[in-house]
Amino acid sequence: MWKAVASNALSLMVVGLFVLGGVIAIAKESYVKPGPLEAAICFKVPSGGNFSRVSKDLLDVGAVSSKQIFQIGVDYSGKAQDLKAGSYLIPAGHSMSQIADMLTGTGRSTCGTEIVYRVGVTRTSVQVRELDPETNSFKSVVSFNPAVDEAPEAYTRLKGEADTKIRMAIAEGITSWQIVESLRSISFLTGEVSEIPAEGSLAPDSYEIKDGDDRNAILTRMAETQKRFVDRAWAERADDAPVQTKEELVILASIVEKETGVAAERGMVASVFANRLRQGMKLQTDPTVIYGITKGQGTLGRGLRRSELRKPTPWNTYTIPALPPTPIANPGRAALLAAGNPDDTEFIFFVADGTGGHAFAKTLAEHNRNVAEWRKIEAQRNDN
Repeated sequence: MWKAVASNALSLMVVGLFVLGGVIAIAKESYVKPGPLEAAICFKVPSGGNFSRVSKDLLDVGAVSSKQIFQIGVDYSGKAQDLKAGSYLIPAGHSMSQIADMLTGTGRSTCGTEIVYRVGVTRTSVQVRELDPETNSFKSVVSFNPAVDEAPEAYTRLKGEADTKIRMAIAEGITSWQIVESLRSISFLTGEVSEIPAEGSLAPDSYEIKDGDDRNAILTRMAETQKRFVDRAWAERADDAPVQTKEELVILASIVEKETGVAAERGMVASVFANRLRQGMKLQTDPTVIYGITKGQGTLGRGLRRSELRKPTPWNTYTIPALPPTPIANPGRAALLAAGNPDDTEFIFFVADGTGGHAFAKTLAEHNRNVAEWRKIEAQRNDN
């Protein structure tokens, strides 16, 4: 009799082990297979959160098929203590394993709210926007000019949330003085900037910042980024590039940057200046004259006078037969590459064409016709 009981118990144990093994296999498969999400969502993990609460929230929004399996998988993989607060873009079909990796990774928010300080040539604006997970694109919540507008309630509220990302977007062609003034205007940054960095030494790019960041440390990041951009452009320059040093490359790139905002034109504009330099012609470019007047401290705010075109300054390329002594702005990557690799053209003139771009010419006669057309456009605009 006892032999029969022992045999039955052993049989039940074997069956139990098989069942348990099957359950584990099913759970493991469920943990790594595509999840139930049919559309991407933005999922927020609050500060001080834990996987017990997160598992329930994920189940409630339909991101996981089982709270228990998700928690067991996280525990088994040793990630239970690695949860990071933030807002995460969870794509459709993401597995529980992929979601766990996302929530325990760098902690960098990939969706939610972002505040962007856009530092432009003529003004700085602040935009608060949120990522729409379905379209993976940002939608503006509010925008304002911090120089004249009172900060909206949405900005004040969202800026204080831990998962709100803040960044500075520096436009190409902005001067070092303008960048420093913009940094000084952001009240939650720290540190006093005692010296304006050299013109051309700061990279126009996008930089993540946060409450308490030191302004000088941000400037250091910008300078390091620009050095990489310049080194790359110098290494990739053409054999017949019209520049002899990295400094000359940055100077020429800054002029190209200030002369056109049309990306497709940078190579042609660079070719005009390259051809003039090779022929010993004066560059005769208005932005250098303006820089000689303003020294990069803001915009001129009016047209140039004839007397200013004739008045010698170190930067007035109507009076000096070469590049100016320093850059006149901070050029971006594309302008640096264009300065090192100008288009192969015979153009030595260009003038605005009324579309935002320019009309290029090989001869003075052709250029004069283009100028006459531009004057007509200007007159029509002034009449309207």
